[in-house]
Parts: sequence; C-alpha cells; structure tokens
Amino acid sequence: MSSIELTDSQKKILQELVDLYRESESAVKGEAIADMVDRNPGTIRNQMQSLKALQLVEGVPGPKGGYKPTANAYSALDIQEMDEPESVPLSHNGDIVETANVQEIELHSVHHPEKCRAEIHIQGSVRDFHEGDTVTVGPTPKSSLAITGKVDGVVDTDNTIILDTRTMEAPAED
Repeated sequence: MSSIELTDSQKKILQELVDLYRESESAVKGEAIADMVDRNPGTIRNQMQSLKALQLVEGVPGPKGGYKPTANAYSALDIQEMDEPESVPLSHNGDIVETANVQEIELHSVHHPEKCRAEIHIQGSVRDFHEGDTVTVGPTPKSSLAITGKVDGVVDTDNTIILDTRTMEAPAED
C-alpha cells in the first residue's frame, strides 16, 4: 500500500489527521485539521474526498463525527504501529514532551563531528518545534544513547526533526 503517491499537501493533511486522532482517539473534525495546517476547511473537505477515494480515511457521520485514518493511512505514511513500543524520551527546550515518542533516529555524517546531523522521526506532532530549539532524545532502550542538539529544520509532512547534534553519549560497556 505504500506505493500510493501523495502530494505534499495530502501527506501533511493525512499526517495531521493521524496525529490528532492519536491524541484524541476519536473522529477528528475537518476544522481542527484546517487550523493545524493553516488551510481553509473547504480545502480540507476536498482533500478528504480524495483521501477517502484512496481508502486512507473514513468519514464518521453525526455530531461527534469527522474523519479517522484507516490502516492504509499508516502504511502510506510509513508509520509502523506496534502493540507495546518501548518509550524513548524526547525533551524540548528542557521539558519532557509527553505527547510524542521517538520512532527512529537516523545519523548522518557521524565521521565529521562539526557537520553531524540526526533525523529524529517521532510519533506525534512536530508543530511546536522551531529552528534553534534545543532537543534531547533518549536514552534509547538498548544502547542508552542520548543525543542533544539544536533544531536545524522540521519536516512536518514526516513528523521529522533535523538536529545539528551537539552531544551523543552512551555509557561504555564493561
């Protein structure tokens, strides 16, 4: 199912739907998505029709209705759902982020410390992260790796934070 090619706009809207759905565990109103992605509610309705046709969202009728992501949506966004994922802490400007969990860490240019970048893929929204913010990730469950850096960029369509790493620490094994 991940072979579906989504536009950046569709991907951003679908990602926001997934994030809001995870937070509330109930149908998400189009207006809530419109507010978060800074789009007109009519645009969201039109995009939702396209996403419904692709079987990525389902409409929920009624006063408490809205939209819910389907299993295909998670696949199209390449989000892996795990029954009991290990928690990897994320701290933003010194405060633990309760609504997000680190899914994946990709390290780039580790051999060149001045240019080392880390892509932090999180489960949750990245909308509150901005360039220059301080982020600490970890310790990770297996290696106890902890990474601290400054936000160099945010990719909201993928819920990814790009860090200019300052420190990477893992306790040495005996």
